[in-house]
Amino acid sequence: MSESQEVARPVADGKWAGWLTWVGRLDGTFINVLGPSYFRPETPSRATVALETAPHHRNPVDSLHGGMLAAFADHAYFAALVAIGKPGQVDGVTVDLTMQYLGGGQIGPDLMAEVDLLQETGRMLFMRMLMTQEGRAVAASTATIRKVAIAR
Repeated sequence: MSESQEVARPVADGKWAGWLTWVGRLDGTFINVLGPSYFRPETPSRATVALETAPHHRNPVDSLHGGMLAAFADHAYFAALVAIGKPGQVDGVTVDLTMQYLGGGQIGPDLMAEVDLLQETGRMLFMRMLMTQEGRAVAASTATIRKVAIAR
């Protein structure tokens, strides 16, 4: 993907007006299991990524499934990169991802991920996030993303 290709567009109205959402790129992929996500920049190195939770995100004890949280974390890192102006890295590769589950998430409240780009080198992006619902910590994560070469 080149820097000039559109991967996200602003949401025009409703609850997520002013946020960004993906442009067609996720059709037919695993990430469709999560449902639509929304993201926006907060600073040049921080973005917020949101997901509306739904019944299919639950585990047998009616809280958010840990695997779903890990999948959302992986997805949110790339959404954050787009939001902070690095859309060319959307095709990067996750080298490692760690999860710390801090409290049971609930079905219904939006899941919010505050994502920080901590460091960028020639080939790697080092990131972390905190996921919350209604201000309550649900999970934390760190990741290393292998950058892709940008065609010029």
